Amino acid sequence: MTKKKKSAKKRGRRVFKLVLLSILLLILLASVAFGGILLAMVKTTPSLDVNQIFSLSETSKLYDDNDKFMDNILTEEKSSPVKLSEMPVQLRNAFVSIEDERFYEHKGIDPKRIVGAVLIDVKNKITGNKNLQGASTITQQLIKNSMLTPEVKLKRKVQEIYLAMQLENAISKDRILEAYLNTIYLGRGARGVGAAAEQYFSKNIKDLNLLECAYIAGVTQSPSVYDAFSPTSKKNPSIYLNRTKTVLNKMHENGKISNTEYTTAINDIDKGNLKFNPSTTSHKMQYEWFSREVVKQVKKDLKSTYGYNDNEVNKLLMQGGLKIYTTMDKNLQDNTQNVINDMNKLLNIKSIVKNNISQPQAAAVLMDYHKGEVKAIVGGKGNQPAMSTNRATEQLNPCGSSIKPISVYAPAIDTKILTAASVLNDNPLPKEFKDKYQNWDPKNSPAGYSGPISLRTGLKYSKNTIAAQVEDIIGIKTGASYAEKFGLNLTATDKSSIAALSLGQIDGTTPMAMSAAYGVFGNEGLYAEPKTYRKVIDRTGKVLLENKVQTKKVISPATAYIIYDLLKEPLKTWGTNANFGPMARGKTGTTTDSKDLWFAGLSPYYSAAVWIGDDKNVNFKELGVNLGSNSAALLWGKIMKYAHEGLPFKNISKPSGVQEVTVCAASGKIVGPYCLKDGKTFTEYFLNGTAPTEFCDVHKIEVKQPEDDKNKDKDKDKDKDKDKNKNGNDTNKPNPPGQDKPSVPPADPGNGNADDNAGDDNANGGNSN
Repeated sequence: MTKKKKSAKKRGRRVFKLVLLSILLLILLASVAFGGILLAMVKTTPSLDVNQIFSLSETSKLYDDNDKFMDNILTEEKSSPVKLSEMPVQLRNAFVSIEDERFYEHKGIDPKRIVGAVLIDVKNKITGNKNLQGASTITQQLIKNSMLTPEVKLKRKVQEIYLAMQLENAISKDRILEAYLNTIYLGRGARGVGAAAEQYFSKNIKDLNLLECAYIAGVTQSPSVYDAFSPTSKKNPSIYLNRTKTVLNKMHENGKISNTEYTTAINDIDKGNLKFNPSTTSHKMQYEWFSREVVKQVKKDLKSTYGYNDNEVNKLLMQGGLKIYTTMDKNLQDNTQNVINDMNKLLNIKSIVKNNISQPQAAAVLMDYHKGEVKAIVGGKGNQPAMSTNRATEQLNPCGSSIKPISVYAPAIDTKILTAASVLNDNPLPKEFKDKYQNWDPKNSPAGYSGPISLRTGLKYSKNTIAAQVEDIIGIKTGASYAEKFGLNLTATDKSSIAALSLGQIDGTTPMAMSAAYGVFGNEGLYAEPKTYRKVIDRTGKVLLENKVQTKKVISPATAYIIYDLLKEPLKTWGTNANFGPMARGKTGTTTDSKDLWFAGLSPYYSAAVWIGDDKNVNFKELGVNLGSNSAALLWGKIMKYAHEGLPFKNISKPSGVQEVTVCAASGKIVGPYCLKDGKTFTEYFLNGTAPTEFCDVHKIEVKQPEDDKNKDKDKDKDKDKDKNKNGNDTNKPNPPGQDKPSVPPADPGNGNADDNAGDDNANGGNSN
């Protein structure tokens, strides 16, 4: 071998050694780094708290706006903790067999199961199977369910293993199994095996048979999949039946049931002997309407903030010992509920009971719109079952003319297209208008027209023809965009419908949404997102959630002030019953065939909305009751009057950007010298730059002619008659009477008396008040 070859061979070995050493060094460094990461994960692991694991009944609590206790949390889940000795042996064996067959042998983790799971996962990856094999023991699952949160998966897994080994050294296997069986989620709102026995079979846990034990144990893997009552399972029962057979098979393999027991059980399943008897009982909280809404908001915010899923959030609320500080005012909540409950007496009507619920129903929301804090939520009249539909926050109903300030008048003034003094004709709408909107022809209620009137008067008397014209002038898109900024959820149909946007024939809204929307007019044009809680604290005192007010600009402060002033007008006509005092502002609303009655409004302190209607959208005549929008106004007035007891009078401060101008009611222009004689004048508010600059052109001077001139005119008339006789026509024919001096109705038509039965909106040509 030549020297060159030997030298090259040596260099090759050195390079190989260098590469090998580099790889080993990288592996060592990676191991050290990974070890450091693992150590950091372990160091941040919470201390093992055995008492926390076994505090199965430490429910979360709700407190009112004075931090006084108001309710215990009752979520959709139910928990009935039971001792291990009370559980059937077959139930315990079923869970151990299917979930952790070496539970009584390992020390918290199962190395054999981990290796098996890894091999299966590698195989699944290669074959394209997305399913991954779990390797958690019962001890690990208990730690995850009771102490850890769903953070980064590797970190949680490391902490889970570390704590599982600690727990195994701290307490017995039976205590671990008992805690696990009382905390595992088993579908249909059941937390733990005790609740599952009640939910699926309406049985005490000690009375479960083998098939029932196997079924409950099988649900654990995926409650949504193996729930016998899910739509999928009802169509294909084999989903949960095969899972139950799998559990029985594992029990047989592990020697927990005999051959005879196994064969009999499988045959019983095939014969349809696995029978269910679901529980129909549900828990009800003291302040059901308000507390359920708080739970809903807290769950939503916990999920978005911490990444919890539904299962984990429910567990935290049921067992986490949280303190939730709400915005509810107990006194206002109680009074609002009392007013709604007393509706029949207050309105002198009788109810019809349908499906154990009296109709008509009612709902109301009261809120401090400055802070966005909801003070009272009443979702229905009378004593209703737990989990009933909350008509104040969930049930959608069209809102009628109460939408007009939101999607008609506010946009018109805010965009400076029109002013509160702008005059439009309250007359039958012209053919051009009806052709433009597919022959839609809204009518006023009560019937009749007033001729040229201002927007202020149009809102006062809830003139449908005026609202329709204004919406046409500003454009449907503009009206829809403002309605959405005010917090109304519009459908695609709503956004393209002038009937929906001008007369409130939208798909639906809620008292919660309307109360928040009307608050904009007293809050300098800002919309405050309704909130039902202030903060959430865990059992250690840590603040999990702090719910600060969230606002957005909807209209200018100047526009808000003008609309706020306009809203005193409807209380002089159809909403007189809402007039609890000089601070009251608001608007009535009635829908097609008087199926829904509304009043929404505000004061400088609060905003509120009330709805009355039938849950099945039946009109009041069919219910045999005589109601109108002023009926909703009456309930609103009672609620608001109580809320303002002891509060000093105050008004909304006029912002910059608003000017006052005295105008003629007939033209909406500056008062001329003859307006005072022939018409009404009033002082109106305008956004800067929108006030009229021209004098009234409706009221004109009448010049008295001297006697000599009159005689000359008579001579001229004689000459005209001669010419007419000669030519057969009259070339100097005067204008018809009144052509040069149009007749102007009063600015405030009608006698000002409220018609409690007046008004309904109809997308196909109805009326509204």
